[in-house]
Amino acid sequence: MLLERFEDKGLAHYSYALGCESAGIVAVVDPRRDVDVYREFAHQRGLRITHVLETHIHADFASGARELAERTGATIYIGAQAGALFPHLDIQDGFELRVGKILIRAMETPGHTPESVCLVIHDEEKSSEPCAVLTGDTLFLGDVGRPDLSKTHTSQELAGMLYDSLHNKLMKLPDSVLVYPAHGAGSLCGRNMRAERSSTIGTERLTNYALQIKSREEFVRQLTANLPARPEYFAQDAQINREGAPALEKLPELRAISAQELKLLLEDGLVALDVRPGEQFATGHVPGSINIALSGQFASWAGAVLGLSAQPVLIADSAEQIDEARMRLARIGLEGERGYLKDGLEAWKQAGFSLAQLPEIRVTDLQEKLRSATIQVLDVRREPEWQAGHITGAAWWPLDNFRISTPEIDPSIPVAVHCKSGYRSIIACSLLRRAGLQNVINVSGGFDAWQEAKLPVATEEIAPA
Repeated sequence: MLLERFEDKGLAHYSYALGCESAGIVAVVDPRRDVDVYREFAHQRGLRITHVLETHIHADFASGARELAERTGATIYIGAQAGALFPHLDIQDGFELRVGKILIRAMETPGHTPESVCLVIHDEEKSSEPCAVLTGDTLFLGDVGRPDLSKTHTSQELAGMLYDSLHNKLMKLPDSVLVYPAHGAGSLCGRNMRAERSSTIGTERLTNYALQIKSREEFVRQLTANLPARPEYFAQDAQINREGAPALEKLPELRAISAQELKLLLEDGLVALDVRPGEQFATGHVPGSINIALSGQFASWAGAVLGLSAQPVLIADSAEQIDEARMRLARIGLEGERGYLKDGLEAWKQAGFSLAQLPEIRVTDLQEKLRSATIQVLDVRREPEWQAGHITGAAWWPLDNFRISTPEIDPSIPVAVHCKSGYRSIIACSLLRRAGLQNVINVSGGFDAWQEAKLPVATEEIAPA
């Protein structure tokens, strides 16, 4: 049996290829948008892709299932409750699919979504017992899927279904069965995933917090309390995937935009998205541009704060950065970019336009200014991070909320913005500057630096901005 995992670190997404080399065929599970990676994998091993399986309708990325099937002739399989509108075969409890000497048995596990299925894998050359299970977003390492992504069921209903799926189905598998989820730590499809790359049913049975909750009622209560913010684009991605995302090759070529044209577009309210590292953005950038660096969860934050209908002009240092940004945006369904700034910041400067800078402050200097009440602090981390500890007197407005509105801030007093280490705070600073607040400062090193300096930490209730 050949089992290969493909990781998209930016989305903390895992997809899989299950192959039988003796039969010369392979199945792909939960494929990402850019499907050439699977075709190259199959080609290098002399295999044909004959099956594409989806564990559920994904909400955090645009799936490549439809394109992969169209380009290989493979059949798509998805849960019967999905309401998929592209050519496919429905799968239900007990459905079996053979990939050479590999047997894939479907197990309906509603909870994360109504149509969720897990795929139990048997390597019949070695044993009649199952050896692995691909759990989609039903069971993660250390966590379970969030139950609030359905239009047809309440989160309480889905959480109850998830409890039943876990205890009545998945936990009936042998302890030795390997667990392969569709996401790892950092994904918004859960909230408490471990960073390890492998686990077993037995390990999860003993260590996964959600599986330690004994009563169904308490499970529902805990699973629906303090859920992480659900980005607006999740519902849009689910609809894209229900219809089947179009092929990436159909996207038009990205247009080069001059500095003069970009200036006019910015005056008309268009978004300029600077994908360079935050420290470079702070040193100099196009005034009014938004920084979301490629180094972090670039696409997720672009979708969360800009939305899928945004038509940004990309600003980067190289053609490679432009290509990477466009691909990562397409993976979540954001594919309406207006173009890119030809020749980058150098062209902007040569056109005679000035650059803006983002000042930064060290945590020790911030502490001194707080003592003299000459600065205000805005914390843009998520709620669990805030509750675990924060700067006394800081206002809290998570970056996830910026798509809805910006926080109310006294424009006459400088505001120091921080997150954990600096990635999210620079995004927030650029959004605040674009909204008209100019007296904005980024906290260098974020809350990590504050704690490393052993400065005082509070844990009182939330003080919203």
